[in-house]
Amino acid sequence: MYSEDQSQSYSQVKSSSTKMGGAGGGSTEGGSTRVSSRSRASEEPHIGKYKLLKTIGKGNFAKVKLAKHVPTGKEVAIKIIDKTQLNPGSLQKLFREVRIMKMLDHPNIVKLFQVIETEKTLYLVMEYASGGEVFDYLVLHGRMKEKEARAKFRQIVSAVQYCHQKRIIHRDLKAENLLLDGEMNIKIADFGFSNEFTPGAKLDTFCGSPPYAAPELFQGKKYDGPEVDVWSLGVILYTLVSGSLPFDGSTLRELRERVLRGKYRIPFYMSTDCENLLKKFLVLNPAKRASLESIMRDKWMNTGYEEEELRPYVEPQQDYKDHKRIEALVCLGYNRQEIEYSLAEAKYDDVFATYLLLGRKSTDPESDGSRSGSSLSLRTAAQQQHAHQPHAAHQAHHGAYTARPPPTAHRPPTHTRPPTHTYTPAHTHTYTRRACTRRACTRRACTRRCCTDLSGAILG
Repeated sequence: MYSEDQSQSYSQVKSSSTKMGGAGGGSTEGGSTRVSSRSRASEEPHIGKYKLLKTIGKGNFAKVKLAKHVPTGKEVAIKIIDKTQLNPGSLQKLFREVRIMKMLDHPNIVKLFQVIETEKTLYLVMEYASGGEVFDYLVLHGRMKEKEARAKFRQIVSAVQYCHQKRIIHRDLKAENLLLDGEMNIKIADFGFSNEFTPGAKLDTFCGSPPYAAPELFQGKKYDGPEVDVWSLGVILYTLVSGSLPFDGSTLRELRERVLRGKYRIPFYMSTDCENLLKKFLVLNPAKRASLESIMRDKWMNTGYEEEELRPYVEPQQDYKDHKRIEALVCLGYNRQEIEYSLAEAKYDDVFATYLLLGRKSTDPESDGSRSGSSLSLRTAAQQQHAHQPHAAHQAHHGAYTARPPPTAHRPPTHTRPPTHTYTPAHTHTYTRRACTRRACTRRACTRRCCTDLSGAILG
């Protein structure tokens, strides 16, 4: 535990630096981590064994820093949350998020490495996805070809189905929460709205982003859990392939009406197989919505992967007895007893994080926070165009864990041919960050509460 002197020293160091720096130390959730309390006036700011490089996400109560784990040289993202600004309900949700992240180990889900907790601050050390958000990829490059979309969507479905088989629902699946690593693999992030579910027991929390929300949420109905993620996946698939959202409206009420109609337009370039798959996701009746196990067997999902039909992910047995990594920890000064204890109990402390990071691939040699372009460049440009101030409440608390590429000229809206059997919205809500004042917009620069809160969408 921290002493009063250590906590005071930490506060002094933090207030004397323009960036978050030197830490006191503190107990972690399920373990303890010592963090140096020495002043680092002549050095770059540190949190424990992590050298902070730059801010890659910022909000009212939290910020996300790109950092380097000094012993291994691996890049991580550190989410820094000011607990003093959170009410008891928000704190409960925060620790639920941490608990759930500890339960997940999938190649397409952001990995949690370490939890450091002080009296006033919580630090979550996580996997860094250097490729940015899928949202920003669509902003810069427009819609994906179906082959590319299929590769990404297979990874997304695999990760979400893995969560469901562990009785966990995400409840905030959207392009902004899909990250890309350095090899353009998907990493699902932000489990702030996630929860555990029990088959047969209904949930009644209405949360998420309205354009991705299932119709039953707009209606204020209770739900089982997985089916709301399935609907969101349908919206994501449409977005990847078309570069726009299937349901849009100039107001939240208008968006609600269009979602409840369930009518969306099919772009002329979308394949019949993709259209048929969408019809399995975007079903108004949640009881008739397809399960992800059946989705995995769909023709479109496996085109080009005939020898690798998508199947539920089988989590491998954890290897906490790697002799080379244990010897490396000993060389770093840890004694074998504390190593064995940390790994056996999954303490998410210094030892546990270092062991995990020793098993990860090396980061890009050009890293050290020197990637081109400001990490907030797209968001800053959008804010200037919107003339808005802070982010929405949920974005403030759950910042992105990625750097963003520099902005480029936006692509024109995708031209689509609306079939006669579907509804043609008055506006195509494409993934461009031109000044958008519609209440239903999902841009991060938008400060309107409706972007992250469905309570105003249940209009009766």
